[in-house]
Amino acid sequence: MCFLKLRGILFFVSRETNKHETDAVSDIDFNPGILKVRVLSRERRQKMSKIQKINKQTENRFLNLYDLEAKDRMGGDIHYYVSSRAKTPNDLKINTRNEKPDGVIIYSLYGEKKDRVVLVRQYRYPLDDYVYELPSGLVDQGEDYRQAGIREMKEETGLDFSPLTPDTLYERPFFTSVGMTDECCATVYGYASGQISREGLEDTEDLEVVLADREEVRRILKEERVAIMCAYMLMHFLKEEEPFGFLQL
Repeated sequence: MCFLKLRGILFFVSRETNKHETDAVSDIDFNPGILKVRVLSRERRQKMSKIQKINKQTENRFLNLYDLEAKDRMGGDIHYYVSSRAKTPNDLKINTRNEKPDGVIIYSLYGEKKDRVVLVRQYRYPLDDYVYELPSGLVDQGEDYRQAGIREMKEETGLDFSPLTPDTLYERPFFTSVGMTDECCATVYGYASGQISREGLEDTEDLEVVLADREEVRRILKEERVAIMCAYMLMHFLKEEEPFGFLQL
């Protein structure tokens, strides 16, 4: 026996010699006497995993670990571990069901011709290495994500950031890595100006600012370690004559 997925629906398939089910998919030709195909019951299709209890495992300022005691879709007991910016279990998006941005990612162009993109090459402990990223940071309490983008750009790079105002579908928060965290980040777009400075960096921030033209962007994508959101934006920058053309301003 096996499961067969057709047009987004999961079917149970088994070999049988003398019987043909009449509820097989009407527009798919299955040979009678060879395959039996039946739509899984509505009750079974609607089964889903369910969280029973949330246990906070750490007490850290910026990131915490939560142990989810849960049932899998077949009713089995599991423990699933989630990292989150949430201070308490009540603040987890499991409970709030909102998409309030935890952080902001800044895609900005620099220079008189707007022909360079602002990047940071930052040391990241999980990799014990430097990674190319877009400037980014957490959104403070009471701050909207555009304000956070302006502040974070100044702190990380010393540059002044002037955000654009595209349709919110391009800026709204999206989840970053849903297999391990409920974090979601907004993205802001705009232009940077001024002089690079390290005066706003915290001791824990080990980074250098990179103003990359298209030749350097091509090299970075081929040779360097790059955060995935940064890589996507660099592909836009590399291939499109107007890097912000997709925003349809």
